[in-house]
Amino acid sequence: MRTRLLVVLVALALTVVAAFAIPLFGSTAAQRTQQLVIARTADVDRFVVLAQQAVESTDASAMAVDAARYSSLYSEAVVVVDARGVPLVETGGMTAAEPVVRSLVEAALRNQPAKSPEQLSPWSADPVYFARPVGTGTRVAGVVVLRASVTTAAADVAARWAAIVAGAVLVAAVFVLLAVLLARWMVRPLHELETGVQAVTEGHRAEVPDRAGPRELRSLATSFNRMSDAVVEASEQQRRLVADASHQLRNPMAALRLRVDSLAARIDGEGQRTYRATVAEVERLESLLDGLLALALAESAATRLAAGEADDDEPCDLPSVLAERVDAWRPSADDAGVSLAASEGHHAPVTVRCSESDLAQVLDVLLDNAVHYAGRGATITTDYETGAETATVIVSDNGPGLSTEDRERATERFWRAGGDGAPRGTGLGLAIASQYVLARGGKFELRQAEPHGLEVRVELSLAGSTP
Repeated sequence: MRTRLLVVLVALALTVVAAFAIPLFGSTAAQRTQQLVIARTADVDRFVVLAQQAVESTDASAMAVDAARYSSLYSEAVVVVDARGVPLVETGGMTAAEPVVRSLVEAALRNQPAKSPEQLSPWSADPVYFARPVGTGTRVAGVVVLRASVTTAAADVAARWAAIVAGAVLVAAVFVLLAVLLARWMVRPLHELETGVQAVTEGHRAEVPDRAGPRELRSLATSFNRMSDAVVEASEQQRRLVADASHQLRNPMAALRLRVDSLAARIDGEGQRTYRATVAEVERLESLLDGLLALALAESAATRLAAGEADDDEPCDLPSVLAERVDAWRPSADDAGVSLAASEGHHAPVTVRCSESDLAQVLDVLLDNAVHYAGRGATITTDYETGAETATVIVSDNGPGLSTEDRERATERFWRAGGDGAPRGTGLGLAIASQYVLARGGKFELRQAEPHGLEVRVELSLAGSTP
């Protein structure tokens, strides 16, 4: 928007400057041409008077001396002829026999009006001829022809045009500067609003300056600040509610679990089925509370890291953490009938911008989902690849996988894959993992594995790279 506004304002400014400068070029050239014509016409008139006197006295010596002095002083040629075309004076290297002079003499003897000289320009070089008959009416006694140089006049026009160009450039520069300042004054609040919207999207409060720009934008900035405060406060209250609820429910759940466990010895055979179902629901509720608390902690960490309130420089070695979690989950994979394999061949350390505990929790979620959802006989592989500034952890399986629609919803809270035989989880694992990854400025992506199965890719920044 700023570029478009600048283009419009600058184009308008240049158009206005050009509208004033172009007529000035014409007027200054016309003025200097008129000055040349007036000056040389006066000189011709003076020679006409001298020629009249010479014709009447039959002595052209005085006129010849005056013409020679004029040509020497101004470097301009003068030719005077009588009524029969006989030259009386020829100075400055011009003769009456020249075609141009001869045609001017013939036209003047017939009392034809002289043609006005063309308007001068900086590149004008051809001399200008002035011709005037000696005498009046039908009593033409001769003709005076003057060849005037336009070099000085053209240089004057060039100097005046240069001054106009310099002034136009200066005015255009002032207009462009004003356009830049005006565009910045109008667009800067919009950029700040855009930054504020991004900040609110990331989950932390944004304070947009409300004292710059037009009145409408200042009012919009004030309204946005109030909205930002309300949105962030509502989000914080939601996180506190989840955290407080899950934390406060732990004690009643622990008491409930103790009471249920104490009933185990008193349940007869007919009530065992109901009792086992009750224990399973209690365990599921405990798992749900643990997941809610973990999700609240992950979201809180994401908010603090996005706002710069937490230390983001807690690197860890990716290969070692990955190998440790694979070893920890191998017994569970064996019990589930799943083959868990880690890639080999990576030996160099890869330090990522993520704490060891957070990375371990993310890997636990991915391996737990793969073990429980891949199905018996499936194979789970773990690997990682490094780029210029990032490292990507890849956990894939050759199980049934997820559809495109399910992959898009898999990181939503409480979403669980359906289907026969699907484990009954809390639906919070992938949501927690994605929050931890996004909190570190990384990327969390679910893909279709080839030929079938699910592939999860976690991209994290390398330690020392630009976040």
